Amino acid sequence: MPTYTGISSEAFRHPLDREAEQALRSLPGFDIVARKFVEFVYERPQFVYLMGNSIQVGPRQYSTIYQLFRECVRDLDIYPEPALFVTQNPLANAYALGQEQPSVVLNAGLLDLLSDEEIRTVLAHELGHIKCGHTTLNQMALWALGVAAFIGDLTFGIGNILSRGLILAFYEWLRRAELSADRAALLVTDAPRPVLQAMMKLAGGSVKHNNECSLDEFIRQAQRYQDLDEDSLNQVYKFLLYNNITQGVFLTHPFTVERVRYLQEWASSEEYRQIRSGNYPRARAEGAVEVEVKTPSSQTATADVEALRRQVEELQREIDRVKSRRTGGE
Repeated sequence: MPTYTGISSEAFRHPLDREAEQALRSLPGFDIVARKFVEFVYERPQFVYLMGNSIQVGPRQYSTIYQLFRECVRDLDIYPEPALFVTQNPLANAYALGQEQPSVVLNAGLLDLLSDEEIRTVLAHELGHIKCGHTTLNQMALWALGVAAFIGDLTFGIGNILSRGLILAFYEWLRRAELSADRAALLVTDAPRPVLQAMMKLAGGSVKHNNECSLDEFIRQAQRYQDLDEDSLNQVYKFLLYNNITQGVFLTHPFTVERVRYLQEWASSEEYRQIRSGNYPRARAEGAVEVEVKTPSSQTATADVEALRRQVEELQREIDRVKSRRTGGE
C-alpha cells in the first residue's frame, strides 16, 4: 500500500466539500452555533462515554483491526494516532469524532459484514474525516440540528438563529464531506474496487447471500441512477428525498450510488495519478472549524467545572418545565 508522507488534506479534498463549507460559514448564525457548541457540548463527554461503554482497540484487543488501523494512520500521515473503538451495535456503520482527542468508532455489525480489506477502506474513510478536520464541524452540525429538532425553541438562544437556510447548508456540507473521505479511502487502498465493494455491502449487503451480489451490476445501477436526471422532475424528487423539510428529515450521506460515480471519476483523473506519483501538497491539515478554545489552568479548573454543573442543572430544569407544560402540568 502507498504511503503519502506529509500529505495535506487539500490534496484530496473534494471541491464540493470546500464549496459547501464556505457557503455554510457565510450564513448568519453559523458563528453563534459554533461558539455555543464549544461552550456546551465539546468532545470530552463523548470520549468518556466511549471509554466506558465500548472496546478500545489495541495490540491485545482486535489486534488484526488495530494493525489495519495503524497502516491507514501511517499511509495518510496522521499524527498523533487517534483512538479506535468498537461499539456493540448491529448496524453496519462507523464514524469519527473529536479534534483534540480524535477517535474512530466501528460498530460491531460492520466487522461481521466486511472483509479485512473492506474494513481498511472504512478506517481510511473515517481517518480522512479527521485529516480534513471534519470532525468538529460534523459534531457541531448534528448537535445544533438536534437542538433545533427537540428543544431549540427554548435553550441557548439557538432556536431563533437556526434558519431553514442554515439547516440546509449544514446537511449539504455533511453530505459533501463524505466525498473527500471516500477519496482518502481510495488513496490508502490504491484501487477503487475494495472501496466500491464496501459501499455496495453497506448499501444492502448480506453475509449469508454475499456470493449472490455483483459489484459490476451495482456499478451499472449507479449509471442507471444517473440517467434518471434526464427527467427534471426526478431531480426535484432527489432534492426532496435529501431534504424532507416538512417532516424535518434530512440525509447526512449522499446516496451510495452517487458516491460510486464520484469516486470512479476521481480514480481516472490526472489529479489522482499525480498524487500516486508523489506530487501533492504537503502540509498539516488545518481543520474545518477554527473556534478558539482556551484550556483552563489548574487555578480555574474547579470554577469552570462548577459553572458547567450549574449550566447543566439549569438546562435540565428548563427541559422539565417544557415537558410539564406540554403534558398539561402547567
